[in-house]
Amino acid sequence: MGHSDHENLARDTPVNCAIVTVSDTRTEETDTSGKFLREQIQAAGHTVAACQIVPDEAEIIRSALVELTEEVEVVITTGGTGISLRDTTVEVAESLITKPLPGFGELFRMLSFEEIGPAAMLSRAMAGVYGSSSTLLFCCPGSTNAVRLAANRLIIPQLQHLVWEIIRQQPK
Repeated sequence: MGHSDHENLARDTPVNCAIVTVSDTRTEETDTSGKFLREQIQAAGHTVAACQIVPDEAEIIRSALVELTEEVEVVITTGGTGISLRDTTVEVAESLITKPLPGFGELFRMLSFEEIGPAAMLSRAMAGVYGSSSTLLFCCPGSTNAVRLAANRLIIPQLQHLVWEIIRQQPK
């Protein structure tokens, strides 16, 4: 069975997602990245079970991610993937992930380079599968343009296939 066969098998299954915006300054009114992501996920026929805004504090980020991974199939974060001292989303996510998906970050930076040039190297966007819950975790930069690129070019087109690959061989 090939790649396209897998995608066809997964096609009609909506995915249950959560969004976590990591920011010390954004509010519900100013979180354009989280709002865009929610709209795109829903427009693709999936559900968004939770949306949270948490500060750039490692323990708060960890708590939110661990809680949400028990409730949904996919958690997508925005923010905290840069190189400033307060950017800790990646370190927290890496400590939880048991199966990294390095291709996501590699492709994100490649596509980002096409749009913004060498500044793309500042992004530490990453993804992987979280522990025993087998939840997909994507960590995206906080800018709306970066979220648009990640959502429309990488995450949403493969969302059902990725989840299907994780759950297809789990014990029932």
